[in-house]
Formats: sequence, C-alpha cells, structure tokens
Amino acid sequence: MSDPRLKLVLVTPEIPYNTGAIGRTCVALNLELILIKPYGFSLDEKSVRRAGQDYWKHVQLSEYDDWASFLAERQPPREALYFFEEHGAQSVYEPAFQEDAYLVFGCESKGLPADVLDGMDDRVFHLPMRNPIVRSLNLANVATAVIYQAMRTQLGG
Repeated sequence: MSDPRLKLVLVTPEIPYNTGAIGRTCVALNLELILIKPYGFSLDEKSVRRAGQDYWKHVQLSEYDDWASFLAERQPPREALYFFEEHGAQSVYEPAFQEDAYLVFGCESKGLPADVLDGMDDRVFHLPMRNPIVRSLNLANVATAVIYQAMRTQLGG
C-alpha cells in the first residue's frame, strides 16, 4: 500500500453498525479509519464485527482520545481536511479532493461539534438530497458516497 492515501475520520461515532460498515468500506479501498473518542459503543461489540463481517480484523484503525489529540499528533494540513455536515455550504461534488485527504464525519445524532468546525466554514461540505422530507441520511451510506466521490479519479472515474 502506498502513501499518500485517503483517511476517514469518525468523531464520536454512536452506532456500532455504522462504524462496522464504514470499516468494511475502508478495507475494500485500503483506507485508514480514524476514530475519535468517546464512542457510543465498545469496539469489542459483536455488532461492530457483524457489520464489518470478517473484514474488521483487517481495518487499518487509529484511535484518539479527542479531536485535540488527533490534531496534535497528525498535524493535518488545513487544505487536507474535508468536513461533512448536512447543512454544509458546498456540495461534495465541488472540491478536487487531495489524495491524502481526511474525510471527517460527526456522530449520528449531533453531527460534528462546534469546536471541530470552528474557523472551517470553507471546508464544510454536504451530500445533496432532493426531497426535503428526508431530514438526514445514514452515516455509513453518506460516508461511502463521499469516499467514492473523493476517490473518483483514483478509481478510474
């Protein structure tokens, strides 16, 4: 596996099935999965492994106690950070994603915390929805759609 490569970041994920499914997608595409604590579940739960199937053991997983620890250790360049929120000002189809991008998603019930998004308005994106009666989409589905968009050129699209 060669660097640079895309990384998926989940900040305080709450639902083990989503994390497991996202982990499986990360394995399929050779992406690192970065989890920021606290979690709404234990990584040892059967539901995480069930959603990730027998692939969970292959997830390239990194964990951090909080957002500040992640920033301090990784020191990601600002332009490599892409935040995804339901009401982001820009569409996921607008940026030319860096190959070593960090795709950052928040927890299922609240999204990303204000301190994570502070000063990052120009780095916040959304996945468009056409029907206003749908309030939100499943995190695993959104993450997968975003990953494939971000990797479109790398995957031959």
